[in-house]
Amino acid sequence: MDKELESLIRKWALANAVRYEGKANFGAVLGKLLAEKPELKDQLKTLTGEIKKIVEGVNSIPLADQRAELQKTAPELLEIKHEKQEHVLKELPNAEQGKVVMRMAPSPSGPLHIGHALVTGLNSEYCKKYQGALLLRIEDTNPENIDPNAYAMIPEDAQWLTRNNIRKAVIQSERLHTYYDYAEKLIQIGKAYVCTCNPDVFREFMMKKKACKCRDLPLQEQQLRWDKMFSGYEPGQAVVRIKTRIDDPNPAMRDWPAMRINHHVHPKTGTKERVWPLMNFSVAVDDHEMGITHTIRGKDHKDNEKRQKHIFDAFGWKMPVHLYVGRINFEGFELSTTETRQKIERGQYTGWDDIKLPFLAALRRRGYQPEAFIQWALDIGLGENDKTVPLDEFFKSIDAHNRKLLEPTANRYFFVSAPVEVRIIGAPKQAVELHLHPDHHDRGTRKFETHEQFYLAKSDVDRLEDGKIYRMMECGNFTKKGNEFKFHSRDVESYREKGAGIMHWLPVSKELAQVEVWLPDGEKAQGYGEPGLKHLKEGDIIQFERFGFVKLDKKQANKLIFWFTHK
Repeated sequence: MDKELESLIRKWALANAVRYEGKANFGAVLGKLLAEKPELKDQLKTLTGEIKKIVEGVNSIPLADQRAELQKTAPELLEIKHEKQEHVLKELPNAEQGKVVMRMAPSPSGPLHIGHALVTGLNSEYCKKYQGALLLRIEDTNPENIDPNAYAMIPEDAQWLTRNNIRKAVIQSERLHTYYDYAEKLIQIGKAYVCTCNPDVFREFMMKKKACKCRDLPLQEQQLRWDKMFSGYEPGQAVVRIKTRIDDPNPAMRDWPAMRINHHVHPKTGTKERVWPLMNFSVAVDDHEMGITHTIRGKDHKDNEKRQKHIFDAFGWKMPVHLYVGRINFEGFELSTTETRQKIERGQYTGWDDIKLPFLAALRRRGYQPEAFIQWALDIGLGENDKTVPLDEFFKSIDAHNRKLLEPTANRYFFVSAPVEVRIIGAPKQAVELHLHPDHHDRGTRKFETHEQFYLAKSDVDRLEDGKIYRMMECGNFTKKGNEFKFHSRDVESYREKGAGIMHWLPVSKELAQVEVWLPDGEKAQGYGEPGLKHLKEGDIIQFERFGFVKLDKKQANKLIFWFTHK
């Protein structure tokens, strides 16, 4: 292959690689090549192998080096502006600037996980769009499924995810007497009643579209029963029901329950309170009292909207505008807060921020940024179609968004996992100076003094083949024969011509940092990092060359512990 054709192929391979996070696609490169040189179609049988080799060689180079080479050889390709899809939020019906009030309303069975990111993200972005207020309401009126730690974890997660866009936080268990007042008012105006029927008997009445004996008892008897719920009846013996149409086409809408008795110990109230609102009643009261104008929630709440409308109609209140999203079925995720809490208690996970879990606390600790989840939510947007999202597809999307956020900010360092000490015979003494960031030279450099002794990653050493030329990034080229390594040259051009792979490295030195990287599967990568890592602060996010983005989780006396973010 002549040099001109080789340069042309390499140009398009570099352009494609830079556009797609460092990995060129053979088919795309071939398409560009044939578009520029259609006469090459007749030579494809002989060219395919060479094109693949060039693409593989380009893909072995760090993205920063790809960009630098393209800047030098074909800068016009760097200036091509690829259209970026802008997510434009649909207009909210009847929304006015400065007057929109929305809410996110999780139950405190545990902290927030990736399933909460969609609705929370959309609510937050709409409130920003209309300069409105986003409220956090912790719905804890079911005493039987509460993690006491969630009262602190949920607000922390919510403020992190929305970048401190939560205007106010409310806990429902602190509003019980408000619900009591509204329940009593409904009884007094004949829109609710206290039912003491056996649940099975009541169900038979409803299925036959007949009223039970409790429904039309006089107000005085209803008031006595209401009082008795607080001091006489036991759980299951009495409930407050909302009067609806006995002949409603949907049996679930017929005289649905609003208040019940529950003696379970509550983390906030202990055993002091025994009468608790059910979800539809408390939500209707709170949405009115808090001035909620719009809601976004899963479409499985559509029947709940109809139930809540009975409360709004009874009091003559204006209903919020309810918008819905389809169900996201996450495949391969541990999202059940109840099951996860049990596994934490059994010691299977170290806590809600265990690196193996898809809870926001864990992903935040790994180095994910809230804007990545917001962008993912905007990708999906409002729409009622259900979606199945496998684990790998979800992280592919989130990682792509997060990479765009970290790429400009994360400085680069070398980390050699499972280091193997090798002697490269004939390697010259030299000072190697590398930029902390390829696009921001003002941040400074890292300097290495090298000679013949190096650390290479075991994974790189294991793939070396005799006679081929390999390159240590920005340092030099070498060959292998048996168990012997020999220096070949320093210039990159000789490597580009016949190179078989590129790798990172470290000089053998007592100044190197001991490094441990925790991985999402629970495994740990251990090895050496360059000395400059010792100056990092806990929480710093960096990029280990050819390894991935990591976040410094803990500095120990003799070890730096990082958490892996993603490639």
